[in-house]
Amino acid sequence: MITLTINGHRVEVEAGSTILEAAEKLGIFIPTLCHDPRFTPAGACRMCLVEVERARALMAACSVPVMEGMAVHTDTERVHAARKENLRLLLANHPLDCLTCEKNGDCRLQEYCYRYGIAESDYQGARKEYALDESNPFLIRDLNKCVLCGLCVRVCHEINGAGAIDFTNRGFYTKVAPAFDDALEASSCVFCGMCVDVCPVGALTPKQGLRRGRPWELQKVRTTCPFCGTGCGLELSVKDDRVVGVKGDPASPVSRGQTCVKGRFGLDFLHSPDRLQKPLMRKNGEMVEASWEEALSLIASKMRGLRGREMAGFSSARATNEENYLFQKLFRMLGSNNIDHCARL
Repeated sequence: MITLTINGHRVEVEAGSTILEAAEKLGIFIPTLCHDPRFTPAGACRMCLVEVERARALMAACSVPVMEGMAVHTDTERVHAARKENLRLLLANHPLDCLTCEKNGDCRLQEYCYRYGIAESDYQGARKEYALDESNPFLIRDLNKCVLCGLCVRVCHEINGAGAIDFTNRGFYTKVAPAFDDALEASSCVFCGMCVDVCPVGALTPKQGLRRGRPWELQKVRTTCPFCGTGCGLELSVKDDRVVGVKGDPASPVSRGQTCVKGRFGLDFLHSPDRLQKPLMRKNGEMVEASWEEALSLIASKMRGLRGREMAGFSSARATNEENYLFQKLFRMLGSNNIDHCARL
């Protein structure tokens, strides 16, 4: 264990921990734009700069490991001045269309500008003017709002493993894009949507919830994805009893925030007018709606007169593994081994 002090408070953390992790243990806030505990530290945004006694320069708390006896200060004038300067530099090349931005109220750049009182930038000069990319069926890319934090790049390489995007070009012209600046559809992108989930600003926006609710209007509901039996955790955004957005649930022990393209973007069926609301039974040659009690009673009466080998069960890939286990267990208890599954590929 390593012992150090942060803002005069003593704390013990494991060797190899960063200053940011030690501060979080004490409940001390340090702003970050490029940090995610799941990824390797980058220290790219410089928002987490802190002052360490006897150190010549300010240090990035997200990437600097702690040392025995280290004394750290996160709330000094020097630290505040550096963070404000970084925000001014970011705003010098960032659109200020917060009123219509989908990220309004959930944007870390906006939050930090509010916290440190930065309303505009004094820096003048060339600005990036990329065309809005709306060609993708799932998301909108606005590279003018990108702060080059690299979170989308790291989640694509380190968590998903697709490696579809990376930093291209250099200096002022640096941007995040697939190789050779191809369209996402032509890259190795699998449209998991995790890059959208980790983006701290409005550079990546899902089309599914566009202009359907502000972040503070949405109720968050944790659930399980219905598309297969893996049981990935999802966090739904709900407004007026309608699902308007989906993202992976990082607290899920099954998927830890990861999703596939179906789980992340395939929610159109939820409120489809063609979706069945009740069981259907055949009466006089036509399928008509029935109650669950009526349908289950009919099934039970039909099964009651059959012997085990005369029955067969057909299960669903959209049920969980646990539900499918119970289904096959039921049929085996009734004496039937005739069980199949729609995903038996």
